Amino acid sequence: MRPIALLTDFGTRDSYVGVMKGTIASVDAGIPVIDLTHDLPPQNLAAAWFCLLSAWEYFPPETVFVAVVDPGVGSQRRAIAIELDNKFLVGPDNGIFSGVLARSRPVAAIELTNRDAWRVANPSTTFHGRDIFAPVGARLATGMPLKELGNAIDPDTLVQFSLPEPVTSESEIVGCIQYIDRFGNCIANIPQDAIAGQNWSVEVAGTRVSSGTTYSSAATGEAIALIGSHGWLEIAVNGGSAREQLQLDWEMEMRVIFALSKGN
Repeated sequence: MRPIALLTDFGTRDSYVGVMKGTIASVDAGIPVIDLTHDLPPQNLAAAWFCLLSAWEYFPPETVFVAVVDPGVGSQRRAIAIELDNKFLVGPDNGIFSGVLARSRPVAAIELTNRDAWRVANPSTTFHGRDIFAPVGARLATGMPLKELGNAIDPDTLVQFSLPEPVTSESEIVGCIQYIDRFGNCIANIPQDAIAGQNWSVEVAGTRVSSGTTYSSAATGEAIALIGSHGWLEIAVNGGSAREQLQLDWEMEMRVIFALSKGN
């Protein structure tokens, strides 16, 4: 039995996540279900994109990721399932999977047109997580071949979501904040490899922040720039929230300043 990992912006106050799990159990009560997260900011595709990208490699082979952050639910956007080398993705075709797909080329992609694989043939226009994505994920988890779920589509036609690429020069890299976690740590779209082996600091919202290796590299209440466990540059405040203290927000510019050697 393949495990299912659920990612949504539904929260846990309402019944939506529980209903999705009930739909999965109705297909087979033995399917292992792992909650990746349900506390993403509502309809925030950037957050979903980042969390999937940061997490998918840590799950066992054959995991089925059912991801539902779906501002276009009920519209003409496609419902899709994708087979990777050793994992599966199920959700809306709105770019939510494009970060993962940049790391792992699809083996196959399907538009979910086989209504026999859905919970009901005429799904709700507001809850495809319950009526399409959860039951399809469950059928994949129990071994149904991807090709039986619908019509094959060209992976190159899948919707792409991405932030602007960082701009690099000899003296700096200009990127932006791509994710903010619950601690108020602000994570840029600048990867570790781009700044490895150099001396650098960060400028964001008019504030210069020194670099370090741990949160405690700064005194309590002070900001620090470091590489997080996810492999991206982040701004944090030791014992506090960088978002609140520095008044940062999603997609705000973040600039890495290199300390150039003398003579440059």
